[in-house]
Amino acid sequence: MDLPFELPAHAAMPQFRGNFRSFIQAAEKPTSDSDADLDFRLLSDEEFSKFVENQPSEALFSTDATHDQEVHVSLPPTLTRPATYHIVFMNNSRKSKKVVQADFRIDF
Repeated sequence: MDLPFELPAHAAMPQFRGNFRSFIQAAEKPTSDSDADLDFRLLSDEEFSKFVENQPSEALFSTDATHDQEVHVSLPPTLTRPATYHIVFMNNSRKSKKVVQADFRIDF
């Protein structure tokens, strides 16, 4: 799942912060908390393009295999142009569907 957002131009010290939790869909019975684990990425527009094309790419922030994570990332200033970022949740375990509860905010 990709959730894009845009920072306006002239954002001097943008901050992305919040948390997320993931759960197994109600009809399925989890055997452990790790059954709800997923990967999370916060990507710039350029990083996201590489990610979609399966090219090697860095991430501004990433986690592997978690179901409960706090996130606090300082983003680069936008100067004279707006900047687009992408929140990506990846379910690498195709065994079960997951629900994500996220509470993020962007300060600039």
